[in-house]
Amino acid sequence: MQSPRDVVDALLRRQPAERVAFTDSPWSDTLRDWVKQGYPADDKGNPVAPVEHFNFDLAGCGGWFDWQPLLGVSELVEETAEWSVRRNGAGAALKYWKNKSGTPEHIDFRMNSRAVWERDYRPHLVGTAGQRVTEQVLENTRKALEDQRRKGRWAHYGHMFIWECMRASLGDLCLYESMVVEPDWIHDYCRVYTDLYKECFRRLIEQSGKPDGIWLYEDLGYRDRTFCAPAVYRDVIFPYYTEMVEFFHGYDLPVVLHTCGFTESILDLVVAAGFDGLNPMEVKAGNRPLWIAEHYGDRLCLIGGLDERLLETGDRAVIRRGVTELVEGMKARGARFVYASDHSISTNVTYDSFRFAVDVYREHMRY
Repeated sequence: MQSPRDVVDALLRRQPAERVAFTDSPWSDTLRDWVKQGYPADDKGNPVAPVEHFNFDLAGCGGWFDWQPLLGVSELVEETAEWSVRRNGAGAALKYWKNKSGTPEHIDFRMNSRAVWERDYRPHLVGTAGQRVTEQVLENTRKALEDQRRKGRWAHYGHMFIWECMRASLGDLCLYESMVVEPDWIHDYCRVYTDLYKECFRRLIEQSGKPDGIWLYEDLGYRDRTFCAPAVYRDVIFPYYTEMVEFFHGYDLPVVLHTCGFTESILDLVVAAGFDGLNPMEVKAGNRPLWIAEHYGDRLCLIGGLDERLLETGDRAVIRRGVTELVEGMKARGARFVYASDHSISTNVTYDSFRFAVDVYREHMRY
C-alpha cells in the first residue's frame, strides 16, 4: 500500500498511483468559525492545523524567506481600529484589515521607474541570499521537513516568485505599462530575482534538506482573462519560470504552479516551461477542470478544481453530485489528480459541509 508521500510523488512523476490524493486550504477565519461548530482546538483555543486534522497527503514545510529589497521594513503609515496601512521593504504601501483576513488594498508604490529600482532597491538584492536564508530560517525549515517526513506526507517548499514580487513592488498599473513600454527594466528585475531565488533555494535544499517538491505561487489571471496577453507572458515572464523549473529539476524535484484566476489560455506555456503540476483551476474565474483534464491531464498533475461555491450551498445532494462528478470525471480522463477546492475554503462553508465533501471524496478516491 502506498504511503501519502508515495501517492503524491507517483502522481507528479507520471507513475501509477493507487488513489486520488487530497489537500485543501481553509482560511484562518474559517477555522476560527469551525471551532465554534466542533472543529478541534488546542489548549489555547487555537484551531488545530487542518493538515493534521484532515490528514492531508501533502504539506508545506518552509521555503519562505524575506524577498523584499530592504529587509525587516514594515513602516506604519496610517491606522484605525479596523485597518492599518504599512509600507514594506519594496516601497509599497498596502492596506490590511486588522481583525479579518483579506487581500491587501494597493495604496501607492515608490518603485515606479527603472531609475528608482536601480538606485534604491536593486543594490539591496544582489548577493544577499545569506542575509535572507539565515541560520534561523534553515533550522525552522529543517525541523518542519523532518516533522512532515515522520508523518509520511509529501513535503514541499514554496514561495511566490517574480510575478507576485513585481505586483507587490511596482503595483499593477506600473507593472503592466512597463512590460510593454520598458520590457528591459522588467527583464532586469526578473533576472535579479531569479538569480537571488536560485541561490536562496540552493541554500535551503543543501543545508535544510531536500524536500519532495516545490510550489511556486504566482496568480496570473482574474475572471475569464489573464492579467496580460499570453504573448507578453511568453516573452517577458515565462523564460524565468523555465529557468527556475530547470533549476529545481536539477535536484530531481517536481514543481507545481499555483495560479489563481483564469489560466486556460496559458496552459501551453505552463507545460512548455516544464511545470509538473497545476493548482487550483479556479472555476469561478472561468476555468473548466474537466476540459483541462481532457487536454492537459497527460502532461500535468491537476490539483484542485472543486467549485468551492458548491460547498457554500450546504446542500448535501449538491455537494455529493459536485464532488462525484469531479473525481470520477478526472479518473475517466486518465488524469493524475489531487482533490482540493478551486481556491480556498471561505467562511461561507460550514465544518459539516466540508467534512461531508471529504467523505464523498474518500468514497471515490481509488483508481
